[in-house]
Amino acid sequence: MESKVIVGVVSLLLLLLVVFVPTPTLAAVNVVAFGAKPDGRTDATKAFLRAWNVVCHSPKSITFYIPKGRYLLRSIMFKGPCRNKINFWNSGTLVARLSYPKNEKTWIEFNRVHGLRIRGGHIDGRGRALWACKRAGRSCPFGPPSLTIGVSKNIKIVGLNSIHSKFFHLFIYRSQKVEVLGGTLIAPSLSPNTDGIHVQHSMDVKIIGTNIRSGDDCVSIGPGTRKVLIHGVFCGPGHGISIGSLGHKLNEKGVQDVTIRKVTFRGTDNGLRIKTWGRPSRGYVKKVVFEDSKMINVRYPIIINQNYCPTKKGCPNKHSGVQISDLKIQRIVGTSKTKVAAVFDCSASNPCSGIRMGNVVLTYNRGPTLSSCKNVRGYTFGRNTIRNCF
Repeated sequence: MESKVIVGVVSLLLLLLVVFVPTPTLAAVNVVAFGAKPDGRTDATKAFLRAWNVVCHSPKSITFYIPKGRYLLRSIMFKGPCRNKINFWNSGTLVARLSYPKNEKTWIEFNRVHGLRIRGGHIDGRGRALWACKRAGRSCPFGPPSLTIGVSKNIKIVGLNSIHSKFFHLFIYRSQKVEVLGGTLIAPSLSPNTDGIHVQHSMDVKIIGTNIRSGDDCVSIGPGTRKVLIHGVFCGPGHGISIGSLGHKLNEKGVQDVTIRKVTFRGTDNGLRIKTWGRPSRGYVKKVVFEDSKMINVRYPIIINQNYCPTKKGCPNKHSGVQISDLKIQRIVGTSKTKVAAVFDCSASNPCSGIRMGNVVLTYNRGPTLSSCKNVRGYTFGRNTIRNCF
């Protein structure tokens, strides 16, 4: 009897030594202890889920720890709710499959998790094959976002490094109080649909100090989103920062309380863009501030397009129902790739209103720039090198 007790105690101690490894936090569950192999070839999905199950059900806050190495993952969902706050510490590289199954909606997703800190590491979406399929005009799926935060709250993502995403690098939906701090999101300039960060139906989102180089929008904001801060971001190449596209559906929720500050745009198609479908909608965009930012050879530094209709179906000759109001643009400097640096192409049935533009110093070939207006009510203030069209 005594020997059985001793054996049991020794076994428990060995398990603790394997699972709880020294890391910068108090205790950590190591995915290698659950069978994950850091060779980049062996499927580690089940091992990661076993480790998550331990962390999620722990009565104390524990770190989910990924040591150095490459870990191949299929589509994986880390489900909550969990019993405590979780640290997701990645010192390795998470690698996606080369294939792109049509039914794969997400790659790495955290769903219904409250209180999560994701720190460091790299994720490689391996999107080149899907990009080639799309560029060839073949029948291809959109592909999964590399990292998805869904129906979650109090999330902090620090130092995320993502490359070659098949679709968005980071997708945030139906979530609250999400912070993205630092990190680098990279895909080639010709990679289709590789938005850096897409936010939709969420509130209290902060994106601070992130370096984004993509084939699509650096940051895009979809319907039902409010209280967003984008600060100190570097954007380019890519399509800039977009609010939209909005107004595709009649009863779509709007976007409000967005601040874009101290962003550097280099060689992008757009700086700030608001884009809405030319079709009826009850959506809106209001209370947007765009300030203290720099343009370096940007094609359209400021653009509102309320006649978006890429397929030419369901919207030709229709006016956008999305109401754009209370937009403040101030202290924007730099160079435009085109003479017309600001385009306000607003809806004939719902003109833009409350547009204020001041201290905008944008040049084209070292000379002044122009603005273009349709269906817009606004005014300028301060010193501007851009000719006013209001």
